Amino acid sequence: MVNLAEQMTELNSAAVLSAARLSKLSLDSAERVMSLQLGFAKSALGDATRAARAASGTQDVQQLLALRTKAAESAMTQWLEYGRNLYEVASDAQSELSKLAEERLAELQRTVTDTVEQAARSAPAGSDVAVTAMKSSLAAATAAFDSFTKAARHAASFTDASVKAATAPKGRR
Repeated sequence: MVNLAEQMTELNSAAVLSAARLSKLSLDSAERVMSLQLGFAKSALGDATRAARAASGTQDVQQLLALRTKAAESAMTQWLEYGRNLYEVASDAQSELSKLAEERLAELQRTVTDTVEQAARSAPAGSDVAVTAMKSSLAAATAAFDSFTKAARHAASFTDASVKAATAPKGRR
């Protein structure tokens, strides 16, 4: 017979552990983002201070324009690096969230499969067609989930490679 209370206890315990992992992942990601933001703000303030000091000591317009160009290039480089780092944090968090979701769904799938197997063993005579239909539906859902997971991984990998290629530092010409 199926021990429903025991299965519910296991599911609840796994759900609590998953919620704790999700909370830790969220807090870790938020901490990384805050650290990036503070580092960027400190760097931007330092650069602005240096640029203002240099501009206050300029003697001609050409020198001022050169300083302005240099400051703009430096700011753009910092923004690109900041964006790259933010993307890395988001990508890492997405990867961990995907892993957690896959683990939970695999566990749920295992539990459902076990329950169907136990129910099939205790099913009354003549219910073979219904049991076979349930098993077939479960196999189709599993195959669909596997296909979706593979497609999502492929899309994430493609996106990651595209973003890294687009933001890779280029050599000066």
